[in-house]
Formats: sequence, C-alpha cells, structure tokens
Amino acid sequence: MKYFIFALALLGAAATAAHAQDIPDLKGTWSGKGKVVVFGSHPHHPGPQTPNDPPRVRDIEATHVVEGQEGRVAWGRSSSAVADTKEPFAWALTNDNRSIVGADIDGYFRITLITPDRMEKCYVHNGIGPTRSIVATCYLMDRVKP
Repeated sequence: MKYFIFALALLGAAATAAHAQDIPDLKGTWSGKGKVVVFGSHPHHPGPQTPNDPPRVRDIEATHVVEGQEGRVAWGRSSSAVADTKEPFAWALTNDNRSIVGADIDGYFRITLITPDRMEKCYVHNGIGPTRSIVATCYLMDRVKP
C-alpha cells in the first residue's frame, strides 16, 4: 500500500511539473489594429472632446512589449501609433494558460491567447483616470517576429 501511495505522489509531482512547463512564454513584441469607442480624449485618442460629448469610434494601432515574465506574471510597456507613451502594464496568466487579466496606469486588460503568437486583447478604462476618458475595445494582436 505504501508503494502505491508513493507511486501516486510521484505521478502527481510529475503531472504538476509537466503542467508548469505548459505556461506560455509571453515575452516579445505584440502588435495589432482595431476599433475603439472613446468618450472624451486621451493621448492615444486626441481631440477637444469631453466625456459629455457623443462617443467616437476610432482606429487604434497598439504595441505591447512584454519585457519580463516570471511564471504566470508578465510586465512591459504599451504604446500606440498616435502616442509613444511606453505606459507600464502588468499581466497575470490564469491556470488555463489562455486567459490573461491585467492593468496599466488607467485601464484594464482581458486577453485570450488563441495561439502562441496570436491573442485577442480587450481593454477598457473608466472616467476616473486623469484624462476622464472612457474607452472600450477588443481586437487581435500578433507577436512580431524578429
């Protein structure tokens, strides 16, 4: 019986180690284009509009550079084609190895990994940040190959 329990413990340890190896490597540059709805203005969505004005639907081209990763957490900097802000972000990968949640200075990410080199990124922020703008978007991003 004790050999059976030892064998189960060994099998469990091997399965845990194998699962840990499944954590995707997020490091690198990710880029994508999509549509965004914006109330107000923001460095990535400039203009004279205020949050009380009608919403605008705009094109956005964004880049996320994942500079580091330790296990299920990753960090880096974001910019857009309009504003090279290099805004810091932090992401956390869930146990399914596909879902990511995260935040930057004024908003939140919900990301789904579709393949090792493609993700669907959704991003929102509410009007409590410094710009008082409200933003929501979802679009595909691809890892930029060197």
